[in-house]
Amino acid sequence: MSRQSVEATSAPRLLVSAVGVAITAMSGSHFAQAAESTEKKPAQDVLSLDADTVVGQQGEETYNVQQSASQKYTAPLLDTPKTVTVIPQQVIKDTGALTLVDALRTTPGITFGAGEGGNPAGDRPFIRGFNAESDTFLDGMRDVASQTREVFNIEQIEVSKGPGSAYTGAGSTGGSLNLVSKTAKLQDFNDASFTYGSDQTHRTTLDVNHTLGDNAAFRLNLMKHEANVAGRDDVSVSRWGVAPTITFGFNTPTRATFSYYHLATDDIPDYGLPLTNVDRSKHNPSKPASVDRDNFYGLTHRDYRKSTTDSGTFRIEHDLNDDLTLSNSFRMVRTTLDYVVSNPDDSRGNVANGYVYRSSKNRNSTSKGWVNQTDLKATFDTGSIQHSLVTGLEFSYEDVHNRPYVVTPGAAGNTCNAALLASGDCTSLANPTPKDPWTGSIVDSQAYTDTDTKTSAVYVFDTLKLNEQWDLNLGLRYDDFDTESSGYSTGGRGSAPGNFKRESNTHFWNYQTGLVYKPLPNGSIYLAWSTSSNPSGETAGEGGQEVSAANTSLDPERNRNLELGTKWDFFDEALSLNAAVFRTDKTNARVADPDNSSFQVLDGEQRVQGVELGFSGQLTPKWKVFGGYTYLDSEIRKSTTKSDEGNRMPQVAPNNFTLWTTYEVLQDLTIGGGTTYVDKQFGNTANSTYIPSYWRYDAMASYKLSKNVDLQLNVQNLTDKRYFDQVYSTHMAHVAPGRTALLGVNLHF
Repeated sequence: MSRQSVEATSAPRLLVSAVGVAITAMSGSHFAQAAESTEKKPAQDVLSLDADTVVGQQGEETYNVQQSASQKYTAPLLDTPKTVTVIPQQVIKDTGALTLVDALRTTPGITFGAGEGGNPAGDRPFIRGFNAESDTFLDGMRDVASQTREVFNIEQIEVSKGPGSAYTGAGSTGGSLNLVSKTAKLQDFNDASFTYGSDQTHRTTLDVNHTLGDNAAFRLNLMKHEANVAGRDDVSVSRWGVAPTITFGFNTPTRATFSYYHLATDDIPDYGLPLTNVDRSKHNPSKPASVDRDNFYGLTHRDYRKSTTDSGTFRIEHDLNDDLTLSNSFRMVRTTLDYVVSNPDDSRGNVANGYVYRSSKNRNSTSKGWVNQTDLKATFDTGSIQHSLVTGLEFSYEDVHNRPYVVTPGAAGNTCNAALLASGDCTSLANPTPKDPWTGSIVDSQAYTDTDTKTSAVYVFDTLKLNEQWDLNLGLRYDDFDTESSGYSTGGRGSAPGNFKRESNTHFWNYQTGLVYKPLPNGSIYLAWSTSSNPSGETAGEGGQEVSAANTSLDPERNRNLELGTKWDFFDEALSLNAAVFRTDKTNARVADPDNSSFQVLDGEQRVQGVELGFSGQLTPKWKVFGGYTYLDSEIRKSTTKSDEGNRMPQVAPNNFTLWTTYEVLQDLTIGGGTTYVDKQFGNTANSTYIPSYWRYDAMASYKLSKNVDLQLNVQNLTDKRYFDQVYSTHMAHVAPGRTALLGVNLHF
């Protein structure tokens, strides 16, 4: 047995033993006191605007959220048999997070994948070792289409860990993300923020909320952001966004919300540094080249990345009576993604000779789609058993049209020589020249692909309160998933030239069940079992693999998860602690057909098992903490590529620790800081490319000049650490930003 297997086996046993000892060792008086304070605490005021907005009048400065915004979780998080981490708005604000990736770094068990084509610069998180790029939801509905997401209109981020297709439908092998958007509130406020920072950072946001009579309100969020990237030559980002929303019917049986969201970006894309040796293997792995971190291998006169996102949402909710609520949510989305980017390509062997070939990647796609979700929420009793039930229907459609470019180099070949250096297609490894005049050409391709995805689903969730100490949580979902890919191919990569049409029709059941035991009102212990499914074409809308000849006829991949955990609230719900041990198995992974490498078969097996610890809230009225730790033991258990068997899975960091904390030194002065440790990650199943482990440190200080003005200083990557946060299987590793200082002036009026 390998050392990792021994550690993975002993770690869960130690945690289970520790949980048991902790429960039995704590004094009865301590538990009685905790229970008494919990029982005396008044019920949280709840203002349900719709099925999937924030429920609850929670303090804006809290680090600890007690209730998920998604009504599919039919119990408070304390009693939900699943690891769910909620990143509240205050953590996003205090850490100075400016993107979704920034915010997710505060939560352990998440890494980020690098893409070569498709949606390489979009959000591609890996949760507990599995790709989750198509598992992002906005207010409980799937957020279709490839995009890079902002946080200016985000109230909180919910990270659900482990297979969860019963909640989400296709995907959710390692988990899913639910972004909760800012909606109108029944109060007046005006907040403006001006942030100035290193690397010419300028960011302005405005958040305005006004009541319209007694039962309606309007809210508007605006954002403009311009910056270079710290530690990277010639790399810049530019984006702006607007998000208005209006709600009618506060404090009435019928509530309705209309909202719109627009985001536009215009960046110089950055793939990072090339990997080293091409004769790579498990015993001779390739890592990022040892060059100056600032080195940028793109072409500033050729490379660009532009994207837009437009979505409109309408939600209506009606209370039929005190125990029965019917709601419907409808969203239409249109996104565009247009880019040409330089891939610092060492699969050609140029790095060993001191050069880098600028292999171009490109995409020009438009995605349009809609999602409709109808839910019925009911509370009722059957004998002595109390039920909190949600059942619903979901329908969605997405069409992705991609007509890429034909990028012709200025000189022939891909082994760097004088001609390729003169044409701008090659550059020096040690001293790249991004402003090279490029002599090649870019024209629209004759090839194109249209991918249509239709889903229909029905689901039901129920929490059965058997008595004061035992709950049974059940969920079941059926999906009909239909993907069709058609278009014209000019040939290449094993495809014949001409028109093509491929279709994959699958349907699948998924379920989850969890038994919850509450030794005291402020604590729970649970045992949960859940499943998920990955059909062919699952990530096509995000720029991933469309339905191809290799996978058209395949059934969905199947995943199952067993999890044992415990959750506790202390100090009148000010502090929450959670711990879990889990095992996730993919039993029929898609792998290359050993008889025909152009096709795939369902003959692979993968496993991720480990431990997760989490904490969020206040240790004292002045001291807040947020973070956790994960240990992930991943293994490719079976593959048609026999040399891969026993290897670690790509993008898995065995150890990941995060901590963010703030302390109110004076009434008007708060200081804080954080640290993140991410273990070594491999970039492919052969374990022949990797990025090393790293520690990162951050700091902040905020000062209230008055009730209307406060200042906040954030220094991210305090030690200016050179580290990599993404690695591709063959070509490159993405360089994380260097030290970044941000000074924000916040106005409240």
